Amino acid sequence: MPPMRKIAIVLGMALGLLIPATAALAHDERPVKLPDGTGSVPVYRTADPDLLVCKSDKADFDRRIATFPDDLRRRNAELFAKCQRNGFRNLQEAVDKVDRPGMTIAMLPGLYQEEPSQAPPTGDCARLPARWSSWGYQILSFEQQSRCPHNQNLVAVLGKKDLQIEGTGAGPLDVVVDAQYRKLNAIRADRTDGVYFRNFTAQRTTFNSLYVLETDGFVIDKVLTRWNDEYGFLTFASDHGLYTDCEAYGNGDGGLYPGSASNINNGRGHEVPRYAIEIRRCKSHDNALGYSGTAGDSMWVHDNEFYDNMVGATMDSLWPSHPGLPQNHAKFENNDIHDNNRDYYGYIRNGTCNKPPAERGYERGVVCSQVGVPPGTGILVAGGNYDVFRGNRISGHQRAGFQLFGVPAFIRGETSLAKQADTSNDNRYEGNLFRGNGVNVWWDGQGTGNCWQADTGASTPAVLPVCGARAPALSGGSNRWVAEPVKLVKLYLCADFSSRDAKLPAGCDWFGATGLAKVETQLALAGSLVLALIAALLWRRRRSSDSARVLAVATVMGFAGLFLDVLAAAFDSTIGASLALVGMGSWWLGVGLARRGGFGWFSVILGLLAFADAFDRSVHLIPIIPVGPGWIRGLLTGLWVLCAVVVLAPRRSRVEETPQVEVPV
Repeated sequence: MPPMRKIAIVLGMALGLLIPATAALAHDERPVKLPDGTGSVPVYRTADPDLLVCKSDKADFDRRIATFPDDLRRRNAELFAKCQRNGFRNLQEAVDKVDRPGMTIAMLPGLYQEEPSQAPPTGDCARLPARWSSWGYQILSFEQQSRCPHNQNLVAVLGKKDLQIEGTGAGPLDVVVDAQYRKLNAIRADRTDGVYFRNFTAQRTTFNSLYVLETDGFVIDKVLTRWNDEYGFLTFASDHGLYTDCEAYGNGDGGLYPGSASNINNGRGHEVPRYAIEIRRCKSHDNALGYSGTAGDSMWVHDNEFYDNMVGATMDSLWPSHPGLPQNHAKFENNDIHDNNRDYYGYIRNGTCNKPPAERGYERGVVCSQVGVPPGTGILVAGGNYDVFRGNRISGHQRAGFQLFGVPAFIRGETSLAKQADTSNDNRYEGNLFRGNGVNVWWDGQGTGNCWQADTGASTPAVLPVCGARAPALSGGSNRWVAEPVKLVKLYLCADFSSRDAKLPAGCDWFGATGLAKVETQLALAGSLVLALIAALLWRRRRSSDSARVLAVATVMGFAGLFLDVLAAAFDSTIGASLALVGMGSWWLGVGLARRGGFGWFSVILGLLAFADAFDRSVHLIPIIPVGPGWIRGLLTGLWVLCAVVVLAPRRSRVEETPQVEVPV
């Protein structure tokens, strides 16, 4: 590794150590093994069900099916009569009777609260020797889940193969599995290759409605999940999966979370033989995140709608102990991602989220965000590689359509220096339609091989590497080892979020900071005040009349640049920041021409770097430098300030006094 790259990465690591421990809290799970990939996506079976589940209240059942189409109403009435004779009243009872692969359980319209599963654990199940998560639940092994299936799960589907569970109603809301916030999970499917879920609702948990774990082959079809502390759907360490025509809302993390999918394309380029999980025609809205993709590897996400969340979708490498990091190979195509401007942090501020889950008001629209994210964002990639975003409609976001920033590897627990810049690389943004976003792209500047479509429009930086550009300098995409310094500071400050401790970092605009309260503005103001003072002192101690005229013009431009720099930081204006750099660069050049000597030449160099920084941000990303000119200019500015202090320090002149000698008379 080149020495300069090592220095840049070490600097990034040093800043990264500022991230608090609370930023590393997320979904905790037992050590898992990814599937071997020999499975397949299961196919829906239309044959008569093997097992029936229904309630016994005939009047309630008749009311629920009254508006069904005639054929569907008759079928449900026939199944209800059979179910009263030899069916089950709770889903768990039917699951426990599954004794061979390929069976189907039909759930008739009704509300299933699974009363026998609600009781708290007793006996040995109350004293399981297992590690406790920082979120307050035990990390149980598969064997412990099997021995005590209802410690955490309302319904536990453990080790069953090719099982199909479907509701027989006209839509998902006709069959409801309700955990009433008494369990972590409404339905847990663990090591259940070939499982097929269809046409029901799961809701109101302290973690996740539908959880599929260590499974090779699953389908989630026309299922609705809502009102959970964390996730609507969570599929983890799985392969050959399909989400189709699903819906999720009212969740404190991701409505859809295909985490740690089988890492089948690691080491490949953009062309891959297959994807591990497909998500199509789903709606995810009114969540903290519409889609959450920690280690969301080998995902094909297309023809979905993500709206009215804080962030439409995220892919990230932020959380340790997730298999498949860093995240790679998600492909988003033809999705409608719009108006993700919800800001649920007010419920943390006012104490609503400190109440027990059942008292928070999730059913009335409350969401207690478990994640610190920038509201008003369409798609956010926090440390992903080889992701492709093509043909999506990204509109109506107050902050940004796309955000991309790197995540050093030590955050996920890997300390090798060679890996620290292994994220935010080779991501492609092509053919997307933008409309009505604050900016269309916000990029921290870090990463290699990233590229965007030519018609990106408003972005920061203002000009981005273009995919497929003929110019040799652009054909390989970006090539930067570390992020822009101010953006890097901002990201590390914003990471100091904790929903558990109701901690919202001051100075981060994600959590409401504006104007002078923003860290970017404070940094710009502090720097401008120091440089303005030096400018005033240099003007006061000007020398010849010729240099005074040069310095006068330069000083005016410098003051204008410094003032504009503060305004640009307050209002997130990339063009304003570039114009500010032009003003400051002109001042440094003027100082150099007026002063000459070593300090003068140092000032000229800073002026040229300021111009280069402005050019890099707003005209064309300079391809030949792996560290942005902002880093070089920033570091040298600190040294220049020290030199200016020495130059401006008052000097005492030594006047030799001739001693008076008394001559004796």
